[in-house]
Amino acid sequence: MDGVHDMGGMHGMGSVEPEENEPVFHGDWEKRMFAMNNAISALGMRNIDESRHARERMAPADYLGSNYYEIWLDGLVRTLTEKGLISEEELSGVMAPQPVTTPKPAMTAENVDIIMSKGATYVVDLDIDPAFVVGQAVRAKNIHPAGHTRLPRYARGHTGVIHAAYGVHVFPDANAHGPDQPQHLYNVKFSSEELWGGDGTPGDFVYIDLWNDHLEALSND
Repeated sequence: MDGVHDMGGMHGMGSVEPEENEPVFHGDWEKRMFAMNNAISALGMRNIDESRHARERMAPADYLGSNYYEIWLDGLVRTLTEKGLISEEELSGVMAPQPVTTPKPAMTAENVDIIMSKGATYVVDLDIDPAFVVGQAVRAKNIHPAGHTRLPRYARGHTGVIHAAYGVHVFPDANAHGPDQPQHLYNVKFSSEELWGGDGTPGDFVYIDLWNDHLEALSND
C-alpha cells in the first residue's frame, strides 16, 4: 500500500542522523515490547506479513511522530484486536483479561532460547517454473495496491536486470491477507540513474528482492 511508511526515495524527510553509541534499547519498555512481539508470534496467531501490514495502517501523523517500538506496539494492538485475542475493554482496564485459545502453546522461559535460535524460513518446496532468469531485463510493475506489498514505490515503473534467482518463496503480498500464493523470488539490480534520473550517481546500483507478480518482461512493450 502507499503510505508514509514507504519513505524510500522521498524528499522532505530530513537527513538520516545516526545516534552515536546507540543502545540496543532506549528503555525497559522497549525490551518488553520486543519480548511481547516474539511471544505473540510463537502463538501462531499471525505471520510476519500480517504484522508488517498492521504497522502500515497506523495513522500517518502518529507514524511520523512515533519511534520504532511505538510503531511495533500500535501494530501489535491492532493485530490482537482484529484476531479477537484482546478487546478494547481489556485494553482500557474496564474488563479483566479473558482466556483465549491459540494454535500453538505460549512460549515459556525454558524454551525461549530454543525457539529464538531456530529463526524462520520462507522457502517453499514447490515445483513452479520461474517467470524470469538471471540476466533478463525486467520492469517493476507500476502498481498501487490498497493492501500490503513488498514492491517499494520508488522502484515502480523502472527497469532493471535479474541479478539472482532464489527459488520459490512465500509471497508477502498475499500472505498478509489470506492464503499464500508461493512464487519465485529474485534479486533485481537497478541503476541509481534509472531510479532517480539526473540525481542518480553513475556506477551506483540498488538491489531489491522482488517476486514474480512485481515484475514484467520488457518484451511485453
